[in-house]
Amino acid sequence: MTGASAYPAAPAMITDRMAVLRRNWRRVLHNRAATIGGAIVLFWLCMALMAPFLAPYSPTAQRVANRLKPPNAQHVFGTDELGRDIFSRVLYGARVSLPVALAVVAMSGALGVLLGAIAGYTGGLLDEIVMRIADAVLAFPSLILAIAITAALGPGLQNAALAIALVLWPEYARLIRSQVIALREMEFVSAATALGATRRRALFKHILPNALPLMLVKASLDMGNAILLTASLSFVGLGAVPPTPEWGAMVAAGRHKFFEWWLAAFPGLAIFSAVVGFNFLGDGLRDLLDPRMSRRG
Repeated sequence: MTGASAYPAAPAMITDRMAVLRRNWRRVLHNRAATIGGAIVLFWLCMALMAPFLAPYSPTAQRVANRLKPPNAQHVFGTDELGRDIFSRVLYGARVSLPVALAVVAMSGALGVLLGAIAGYTGGLLDEIVMRIADAVLAFPSLILAIAITAALGPGLQNAALAIALVLWPEYARLIRSQVIALREMEFVSAATALGATRRRALFKHILPNALPLMLVKASLDMGNAILLTASLSFVGLGAVPPTPEWGAMVAAGRHKFFEWWLAAFPGLAIFSAVVGFNFLGDGLRDLLDPRMSRRG
């Protein structure tokens, strides 16, 4: 009887979950920042996925006879000093910048959350060591430290991504540490511990799931920061290696050509729009996940 009575409740549970999903979806649509940011991010994700089908030319094919052509019917964004189509390179640049930014956020977030959560929950000497290392990293400007690490490792997108991750992890560590310290004193954690939950289970099963929404907001905001830092390293020659179509390297190629404005303008606009999109999305997610932070009026 008990097993049979459980089955009629399943459709009701599914209906309740669908109602929650619809309610959350309406909240997203009514949040202007989340809607605009999500649309911009979705646009660039589609451009990155569809680049092989949308790009009219190869991003690395050189046509010297067409070098430095302004925007026209054949090349809507013009061509660069080697005759390469800038529109095609901007599209393929999304396939470089977005995955690198995602890898940076994943590495820095995983490292920072792990160290910060363990340090905040255990306290003592381990907490002191982790936080002092984080303070030492945060004492340096992010870009300068990333340049120094990448210069030591050698140019390349992989080394640039690793360097940026090593620069950004302390922010996650400090943020998650403060959340863990606040949550570990809550009643539901004390109840779980009283019922026999180990320290590891209390941390990873009860505390971290309640702190992760804030990490999601932080990660979405850091996607824009990671795109900027990657472009900056490529701009100074420490990121993408030619002929990789990366937005920062494309801006660097046109920085001395004032009259050929299209060389830097279009990849620069791509960087600007992608960063704004992720910032708007993060701002909207913050409002949705934390009603106390929502705007009024």
